[in-house]
Amino acid sequence: MKYLIFLIPLLFSLSCQKDISVSNIILKEIPIACKEGGESNLFSDEKGDLFLSWVEYINDSTDVLQYAELKNNEWTNPQEISRGSDWFVNWADFPSLCKSGDNLAAQWLQKSASGVYDYDVRISINENKSKWSESFIPHRDSIPSEHGFVTMLPLENGRFFATWLDGRNTKGEGHGDHGHGHGTGGAMTLRTAEFNSKGELKNEFELDNRVCDCCQTDAVKLNNNYAVVYRDRSEKEIRDISFSKFDGGNWTLPKTIHSDNWKITGCPVNGPAIAAFENQLAVVWFTAPENDTRVNLSFSENEGNDFSIPIRLDDGVPEGRVDIEWLDENRVLVIWMENIEDQAEIRAKIIDKKGKISESFSLHNIHQSRRSGFPVLAKNNNRFYLSWTHVENKKTKIKTGEIVLE
Repeated sequence: MKYLIFLIPLLFSLSCQKDISVSNIILKEIPIACKEGGESNLFSDEKGDLFLSWVEYINDSTDVLQYAELKNNEWTNPQEISRGSDWFVNWADFPSLCKSGDNLAAQWLQKSASGVYDYDVRISINENKSKWSESFIPHRDSIPSEHGFVTMLPLENGRFFATWLDGRNTKGEGHGDHGHGHGTGGAMTLRTAEFNSKGELKNEFELDNRVCDCCQTDAVKLNNNYAVVYRDRSEKEIRDISFSKFDGGNWTLPKTIHSDNWKITGCPVNGPAIAAFENQLAVVWFTAPENDTRVNLSFSENEGNDFSIPIRLDDGVPEGRVDIEWLDENRVLVIWMENIEDQAEIRAKIIDKKGKISESFSLHNIHQSRRSGFPVLAKNNNRFYLSWTHVENKKTKIKTGEIVLE
């Protein structure tokens, strides 16, 4: 059974006043040694280290997960984490890297059986800047089915948290085209676990027993706890954004952030993003009830106990693929993809908690197709960075840049 948050306005204005004191937002590209690849991701730790991970396409049969670190606003030479000829590489379900203390953790997807969507999450640990460990699987169902859309967070003492979509109950379901619904069998679930540098699992939990099949998850640290956002799925195929947090040793019951009432029979492949500033949260997501596509933003001042009425951010024809970071205690920076005729743009806006919204700034052109993946935003030492996939003819490559506010 799903539970709805009782929405309290919290004095957030719904008006679109434009007075944010930013005259321009520009993107300064930072070169990265990617020949051909995609599925990029960014991770920033509390010490000020920024990492970029991506999949390099070596040939038609071999993929390599690589990463680089930003030093003096330049990327170091790429380093290999793992490679394989049996990976599941998908435009929307990308690997990631996370750092806790001196330990790095990286995750990717690897085939587990012959079915199109039979694949596992694989995690490898680099302890104290040594070599990468043999990979392990964070889900122990041993069922050849879909597992993916992972979010990882650092915990104390070199430990990690992970949440992912888990298809152990969907086996036997007639999978169609990924991203357009997964038949009528058992539902996709959302699961969580903690793990240490040895791959030992703890606090394994099924957070939701029925969720959208292939939308990204996101998670954020809250003091010593953490919270998760994801796209839910009701029995009536309403697919709105839900929230749960780990509070005092227990998970709160999943709650809908806002009842968009988006009814869709297939997965839109368009997950939410969340950011935290002390006890404040901001969540941004794509929705399209009755084909009214929009990007919404909601704030919470009490770690998600209540959320504000959503503020619409897009410019009329959004593709979604959103991300968010806090600028300071009152303002957030949001990026999304906006369609323009036969192409799209990565756009940005600044929004404060009172509902004031800046002008829309175009950061970069981007291909409309799935091959362009998802732009990713990260904050590091009060500077903001973007990674995206550039499509040129039949090839793709990773690009990055610093977002500069003027």
